Amino acid sequence: MAEQRKVRFSGMVQGVGFRYTTARIAERHAVSGWVKNCPDGTVLLTVEGDKQVMDAFLQEIQERMGQYIRDVQMTAMPATGRLNGFVIEH
Repeated sequence: MAEQRKVRFSGMVQGVGFRYTTARIAERHAVSGWVKNCPDGTVLLTVEGDKQVMDAFLQEIQERMGQYIRDVQMTAMPATGRLNGFVIEH
């Protein structure tokens, strides 16, 4: 079953290739969405896909970028079906 997750990463997550790495990881998973830097120094990720696929996607982000992440806040909701592909927003 598809769902959408909004994930806010905090820590030293800007200026370390976090968005680029997240986008590269997304290429290996059947997810759609976007990632962007926020003015408060956090990184916001909105992603849709199958629950198990998203779990694997987020686990890979944690494995690759965990050294920069201090906190993760996540909200799950039903998928909208409006996200196509995966992009870095600026």
